Amino acid sequence: MSKHPALTPIAFVQTMALAYERRGLNPASALAQAQIAPSALLDQTACITAWQMERVSGAAMLELDDEALGWFSRRLPWGSYGMLARASLSAPSLGVALKRWCRHHALLADDIALTLTVAGDTALLTIAEQRDLGALREFCLVSVLRNIHGLGCWLIDSRIPLLGAQFAFAAPPHAGAYGVLFPGPTVFGAALTGLRFDARYLALALRRDERALQQMLQRALPLTVLPYRRDRLLVQRVRQALAAHPAQTHSADALAALLHVSARTLHRQLKEEGASLQALKDEVRRERAMELLLRTQRPIKQIAEAAGFLNEKSFMRAFKGWTGRSPGEFRCGVVGEV
Repeated sequence: MSKHPALTPIAFVQTMALAYERRGLNPASALAQAQIAPSALLDQTACITAWQMERVSGAAMLELDDEALGWFSRRLPWGSYGMLARASLSAPSLGVALKRWCRHHALLADDIALTLTVAGDTALLTIAEQRDLGALREFCLVSVLRNIHGLGCWLIDSRIPLLGAQFAFAAPPHAGAYGVLFPGPTVFGAALTGLRFDARYLALALRRDERALQQMLQRALPLTVLPYRRDRLLVQRVRQALAAHPAQTHSADALAALLHVSARTLHRQLKEEGASLQALKDEVRRERAMELLLRTQRPIKQIAEAAGFLNEKSFMRAFKGWTGRSPGEFRCGVVGEV
């Protein structure tokens, strides 16, 4: 347990205790299994580890026989979310799988409505509240989003980086924890609760089968409390960032910040995908430079800057290494051939 930092707000455990109270039950056993002292529930600033959150949630779901932990007007018996996952497993892509999950979730609990939409390059997964969720509102909305995001990552065996998270409630006292729960920009007081991410992930094929699902369901809760490492679209996301921000991506640290990962993680994951940052930089810069040389009459110095080079000299040297010709020779040669 000590290897995981205590970052999950005790407020979420307090709402579990409230669910017990409403059922006339005592949460003492679940707290003990998670090594959470009852006195910790009185400390509004306390936090627990991911391991503790997994243990107390699992114990509470079994004791309450409610995988929703009291959020909804009717209980979701043990196995409900596993049934939703199984219904999505045969989908041809993540987009279809998530839409199935949203549709089938409404059959289990009509207190909320989940919707997946796409606008341009961005996918938006939102929750519309159909009734007053009361004191369990925050924990419900956070958990539902964490559940579906974690499942989506698991289905395609990939991290799905968030472009942003938004919540239709004011920032809670523990708002600082949201940077861990939902890495990326977080907005409170929004019209709808939801997550935004790159829509290209929706086209990825599922990489799991029934056997993998059975194994996952034995310890499904870590999907909602621990981050996923692999990113199957990282190479494309790096190319996009390099092309969109040529002047801001000279260093690995700057590029990693744009992608909301560490420089170390960036290098490691690119290596796992058989790529390197330098090779991707060269590829994007070469394509940009060639396009500008062919389609514009800009001076070489301006093209060097637009392609992300610090000076004209370094651009000339790199371009000759790519093509065997100087930028000027390349431009004249192509025009002459035409």
